[in-house]
Amino acid sequence: MKATGIVRRIDDLGRVVIPKEIRRTMRIREGDPLEIFTNKDGEVIFKKYSAVGELANFATQYADALYKISGHNTAITDTDSIICAAGVGKKELIEKNFSSEIETVLKNREPYFVQTLSESRVHLLDHDNNYLCGAVIPILSEGDIIGSVVLYSTDVKTVLGDTEKKLATTAATVLGKLFE
Repeated sequence: MKATGIVRRIDDLGRVVIPKEIRRTMRIREGDPLEIFTNKDGEVIFKKYSAVGELANFATQYADALYKISGHNTAITDTDSIICAAGVGKKELIEKNFSSEIETVLKNREPYFVQTLSESRVHLLDHDNNYLCGAVIPILSEGDIIGSVVLYSTDVKTVLGDTEKKLATTAATVLGKLFE
């Protein structure tokens, strides 16, 4: 575990403030769920909770099926990083933080689809032009965004048809319903 040199006191209600620098680095936002662990050395550990990450095996199987049926590279994310992927770049992408562009799509709570070849593309990763998103569909559970289903490509000439859009939207809906 990395020491930060920052000390915080617990208040009379048992609260502790996580410093802004750590929240920014770890992408912890107001309202984010955190898991609290202890170990036998007396350490208290806070870990970002990922509902989608809890079902990583199921999400992986779903991504593989979506890839095989649609023929499009598929990634399933939580609210920060790529949980699983199927297709090109699969091993390279897992556990990487997705781009700030995808973060913006999720904040807008609306699906993103590339409709024409002339549209600008959302990148899957920041500072990486290799993977371009054709679709980013937020996964919603009880009104909260818990992740996304992403169809991506390495070719700027890839445009999704209605069938692929419906498959990705269905995947996001099914994954969201699992958590309700």
